[in-house]
Amino acid sequence: MENTTGTPGVLKLARSGEDEASQVEPLDLGARVRELRKARNWTLEQAARQAGLARSTLSKIENDQMSPTYEAVQKLARGLDISIPQLFTPPKTDKVMGRRAITHAGEGRAHPTATYEHEMLATSLSQKRMLPYRATVRARRFEDFEGWVRHDGEEFLYVLSGVVEFLSEFYEPVRLKRGDSAYYDAAMGHNVISVSEDDATILWVTTLD
Repeated sequence: MENTTGTPGVLKLARSGEDEASQVEPLDLGARVRELRKARNWTLEQAARQAGLARSTLSKIENDQMSPTYEAVQKLARGLDISIPQLFTPPKTDKVMGRRAITHAGEGRAHPTATYEHEMLATSLSQKRMLPYRATVRARRFEDFEGWVRHDGEEFLYVLSGVVEFLSEFYEPVRLKRGDSAYYDAAMGHNVISVSEDDATILWVTTLD
């Protein structure tokens, strides 16, 4: 159970079974936890669920109304996907670093279209600067599209299986096989078609700013 007698702004950590809490350098842990939570665009309820804590407990920690036990600190670090030292080390810049998202095979978010079957990756992260996704290329000819695809940003594709033909309005078509890649301005008209017997698969990464 969390120790509620700690002095706000100064964190004391106690391992179960120890008679005295070990004193650490004063830190406004509540503000630090709130900063990390908001950087992930999580509500109190979402963050508490990630950490395996009660919502009321997390609220008290953020508002310096309780000093958490060492076990609670471990849960916070795991829930925020950072190490305990990172939890106690304020960032040197205004931006919180150390964001991470894991997508296991088959756990991406499906987004099928007439020409591609996309599997969106790292969907747990909001406000990303890159959009990664795996795509199964169903299109076999340029006419399968409604003209050129164009959008802001730059794009990188990497062929995972099969053979594709990369079409662009300013260059001759080029065939890419497994292990080949292309980096290009996404504002330039472009399309990708599969020229292998089976649908080809590619990894795509698109910048968002």
